[in-house]
Amino acid sequence: MKSAWNKALVRWLLLPVLMVSMVVTQPVSTEAEASLNLLVDGAILIDADTGKILYEKNADTALGIASMTKMMTEYLLFEAIEKGQVTWDQQYSVTDYTYKISQDRRLSNVPLRQDGSYSIQELYEAMAIYSANAATIAIAETIAGTESEFVNMMNKKAEELGLVDYKFVNSTGLNNADLQGMHPQGTEAKDENVMPAKSVAKLAFQLMKDYPQVLETTSIPSKIFREGTADAIKMDNWNFMLPELVYAYKGAKVDGLKTGTTDFAGHCFTGTAEKDGLRVIAVVMKAVDSEGDGSYKARFDATAALFNYGFAQFAKAEIVPGGYEFKEQKDITVIKGKEDKVGITVKEPIEMVIKTSEKELYTPKLVLDEKKVKDGSLEAAIKKDEVVGHVELVKSEGTDYGYINGTQKSSEVVTTEAVERANWFSLGLQAVGHFFGNIWSGATDFVGGLFK
Repeated sequence: MKSAWNKALVRWLLLPVLMVSMVVTQPVSTEAEASLNLLVDGAILIDADTGKILYEKNADTALGIASMTKMMTEYLLFEAIEKGQVTWDQQYSVTDYTYKISQDRRLSNVPLRQDGSYSIQELYEAMAIYSANAATIAIAETIAGTESEFVNMMNKKAEELGLVDYKFVNSTGLNNADLQGMHPQGTEAKDENVMPAKSVAKLAFQLMKDYPQVLETTSIPSKIFREGTADAIKMDNWNFMLPELVYAYKGAKVDGLKTGTTDFAGHCFTGTAEKDGLRVIAVVMKAVDSEGDGSYKARFDATAALFNYGFAQFAKAEIVPGGYEFKEQKDITVIKGKEDKVGITVKEPIEMVIKTSEKELYTPKLVLDEKKVKDGSLEAAIKKDEVVGHVELVKSEGTDYGYINGTQKSSEVVTTEAVERANWFSLGLQAVGHFFGNIWSGATDFVGGLFK
């Protein structure tokens, strides 16, 4: 009885110690990630500069994207402008299709006059700020002639950008059923655009990389369409996280990018924010509140949680300094050169956005170019700063989500000095030396074998 009581006492005394131990050994960053508890069908957070994935949840499942579709229309518009195929002051004459869609006030629209003419600039602003659907179709018709042909361009561009599991059926993100029987040829009346969160983030990443001027428009909180005319209409940006709007994000500068809402897709958002030199892109898909109801607030709450997590847990850090030498291999053997070896080093420093607590978990790995370094040797002549390989970063523990474009941040490995090719006399001496060296090695092996 006394023995049992003693054992029980020991257990009670050890319990606080064990609890403290559990708390101490649990990584803070892991707790932070788990505590997000996002009420969404899919989500992802990436570094906007490098495409490093910082967080993901069900990011590979294709879901409805609604008006986030318009990021692809924006991309193709900027590309057409860049190529000189379309100009900002170019005029668009309203078609029966765009007129009828523009009159449906259940949809996000600026009303277009049946006999009206509108500049591409004002149609673009209506699309980027107010998510105006008829204005979007007008842009598609201007670029491709018909929305049907524009959809073909969208799917082709998605393939070029490396998106996966995508399906574009119109330029707007509306359900085809809302297009009054005028949906693009080759698509069904009930079709809707779909993509996984990872592809949505990649589209946003490429849009901002190739055409950063998009943020000049997506950051406008409100603007009057056709100001000073009888058709004037106030366009309030659907991105309520912009400064001074109802769900303004206080932790950083939010200036984009695109909301999306349909019954099929639910409440979606691709948002971007910048703080202290770190810009992130967050995608949330089919966001709901604690009661399971979708709402504007739910998608912005989920986005704010991702922003908070990103800015609190991550920072840019130098993982490998410029001039770094690998401890296991500081040089490479040189053949047919005046020197037997040449030093190697990392040319440029490698910076990466990582959790501040995980910097020491990354180790640089040397990857030599097998086309140049054959059987572990370089053949002279060799130039200074000649590229002989690159660096890969290996994480010793925990999850590393990689990069949105699949390309790891790297740096070239180069030679530290030049090595001239030896002249014919030196090469002859080397050959003789190798010949007698091989004979001596063979002889010693033979003699050694006799005594085994």
